Amino acid sequence: MNWEVVARPQAENDVVETADWYDSQRPGLGAEFTEEVLAVFDALEMNPLLNCRQHPTRNIRWRYPKRFPYRVIYEVVAEDRLVIIAAVVHAARHDRVWRSRV
Repeated sequence: MNWEVVARPQAENDVVETADWYDSQRPGLGAEFTEEVLAVFDALEMNPLLNCRQHPTRNIRWRYPKRFPYRVIYEVVAEDRLVIIAAVVHAARHDRVWRSRV
């Protein structure tokens, strides 16, 4: 049985803004970034518990796209089989960037 994956509006904005930036660097690269992030979303539908917990009290985890240095940060609500995408941020960004969203 698949998990339901829901992205917060801020996470959707993260993807759009980053894709726009990549397109400004090289046309078409933004679409490639978006495809990679959507592949992560698809993988989370199958098994969101694959990655280690990254938060001491909440079930916060993250997964990296294959080609891009970004983290897809998500929360797992096991009782409801629900995955909430909180943020898509550059891997080098400080955790305070996404902590306010979860």
